[in-house]
Amino acid sequence: MTLTIYNTLSRSKEAFEPLEAGKVKMYVCGPTVYDYIHIGNARPVIFFDVVRRYLEDQGNDVQYVVNFTDVDDKLIRKAEQLGTTVPEVAETYISAFYNDLESLGVRKATLNPRVTDHIPQIISFIQELIDKGYAYESEGDVYFRTSNFADYGKLSHQNIEELQFGIRIEVGDRKENQQDFVLWKGAKPGEIKWESPFGDGRPGWHIECSAMARAYLGDTLDIHGGGHDLQFPHHECEVAQSEALTGKPLANYWMHNGYIHINNEKMSKSLGNGITVNELVKRVKPHAVRYFMLATHYRSPLNFSDDTIAQAENSVERIANCAANLKHRLTAADGGTAAADDTAKGLQLSGDAQLDARLKDINDQFDAKMSDDFSTPDAITAVFELVTEANQYMNRPDASAEGLRALQALLTRMDAVLGLLPVEQEGADLLDADIEQLIVERTEARKAKNWARADEIRDLLTEKNIVLEDTPQGIRWRRK
Repeated sequence: MTLTIYNTLSRSKEAFEPLEAGKVKMYVCGPTVYDYIHIGNARPVIFFDVVRRYLEDQGNDVQYVVNFTDVDDKLIRKAEQLGTTVPEVAETYISAFYNDLESLGVRKATLNPRVTDHIPQIISFIQELIDKGYAYESEGDVYFRTSNFADYGKLSHQNIEELQFGIRIEVGDRKENQQDFVLWKGAKPGEIKWESPFGDGRPGWHIECSAMARAYLGDTLDIHGGGHDLQFPHHECEVAQSEALTGKPLANYWMHNGYIHINNEKMSKSLGNGITVNELVKRVKPHAVRYFMLATHYRSPLNFSDDTIAQAENSVERIANCAANLKHRLTAADGGTAAADDTAKGLQLSGDAQLDARLKDINDQFDAKMSDDFSTPDAITAVFELVTEANQYMNRPDASAEGLRALQALLTRMDAVLGLLPVEQEGADLLDADIEQLIVERTEARKAKNWARADEIRDLLTEKNIVLEDTPQGIRWRRK
């Protein structure tokens, strides 16, 4: 099945063909590590994790690079506020970033290069641009001469004459043109700095990604990704400086995810409505956050609210319950030894013609949707079709170990791509039926005033992360 990707550069879907068959070079712009990441940052983190997983599912070796911007105006200000150093600020929030990755079920990238470890490569890159006439020095700074790059504006589809604002520096007299952007910033008194042929200073924002992408993935990437807000100026400037230097396309496919709104308002510092991942996962199941991000197509805007995240929690719980029940039905059927083969390739069948036909249909639907520009909402629909099929099959009197194993194998394969379930299912050693029986037994114990037994059952359920809720309709339960 041919994978198609919506290419921001062409504004159309294109069949994906990596430069080298079976190998994919992917670069995604990472965080500026001056604070905890917010949910807007988390969207590309989660989505491109799924892109990487699906490319690997299809047999590709993926070299996945996500950078850390560990020197920047924001880090300098944060260090001043805290009375510490820029490297110490960076270390604190890189560690926090990795913790957030783990909580969200995101695998670490192949490489996470840091700007401060690549100053020589950045300086060399800038010097080559100066030598080619694409950059110039001015009062300790170095700027890219956009007028010399004819295609400036091609990624964001903007006219160069209209690009008066948005570059990440103030307009100043030191520039030849307002559209020119900074490659090297001359050091101000007391700032972190490095020696260079242009004077002491530090890199501009855009140059770092071009230099590090080239260092690890070569002149041309298969995929370059990031948030929609990075199209201009960041990615546009990357294109200009990289292609001016090499004469080759920086990336063959450009992918950008949409914005996140909070209660139908744009997330912004001025509104004070930002939500960090660190805060959110303390009150919401982390994998519900992941589900929430993937339940909308990555190019579409996404609205966060208490209602939408609650719906995501309920959806994840339904999938988790199915996974837990499949596991234990299969264990019971095979005396505790049987499980799906996580390493098996291809669709596992059961020998039941009716079930196998459904498994093939669901598997094909999943692949068709993931191959269509990574349509995760439709892929999740396929997961729920499998959940429904599994729940119905487990109620059949003729349900076999082979059938259970085939269902579990397909759920395992799809979840290996989407990552909607925790690695370990908490409370998974209790089936739904077991939990309900324990609740009935606890109710009877309380009626008989056998408080010791009632407390014992309550403690057991608590230990297994089962939450009991009293409602007018009786006791309800859920997995924590």
